[in-house]
Amino acid sequence: MIILNHISKWISNASARTFILKDINLSVDEGEFISIMGPSGSGKSTLLNVIGMLDEPSEGEYFFNGENVLKLKEKARSALYKKHIGFVFQAYHLIDELTVYENIETPLIYQDVKSSERKAMVADMLDRFAVVGKKDLFPSQLSGGQQQLVGIARALIAKPKLLLADEPTGNLNSKQGEEIMELFSQLNKEGVTIIQVTHSEKNAAYGSRIINLLDGRIV
Repeated sequence: MIILNHISKWISNASARTFILKDINLSVDEGEFISIMGPSGSGKSTLLNVIGMLDEPSEGEYFFNGENVLKLKEKARSALYKKHIGFVFQAYHLIDELTVYENIETPLIYQDVKSSERKAMVADMLDRFAVVGKKDLFPSQLSGGQQQLVGIARALIAKPKLLLADEPTGNLNSKQGEEIMELFSQLNKEGVTIIQVTHSEKNAAYGSRIINLLDGRIV
């Protein structure tokens, strides 16, 4: 599903390059559940953003389902992302001006899903995440944990093939965190490929494989 060949990312200043990622080689099969671990500043989120097509590497190759991602025009890349990838961010990235309902519905609008179908799919997600009573509230009216649940519901609504999660339980209490990891585990059993960045050994253990990063390299 994913092949990364010699992926590096750096920032250039006057005299030198500072590497954020250095010579990353990684392949991910469909249906895997991978945990990426490493200390702060090791490049975990940058690697996730490259895989999620939100960030471009400085060099290397990236193939997603056989497509050479870095050779695609922006529009084609964006279409690929919207069709196949769901992203759960640590900082939620909810749209402040939209209600919970509208935030969850947004990916379906991008995919031209019919209105009646959207209604049923959003209702299902509101129910699944027990946020029906919050559907008309705005993100600022929710707790951190509730915002994260809405962010996860939004990431899952379009039934992505690949779910990317950056510290998905970072702002949740331990019970909520456990519920989210159990949900991820269930989704993985249903065939969704998952790549999560986590500091938690417990959460990492849900994965079938752990990748450790240090100073931008896989160790």
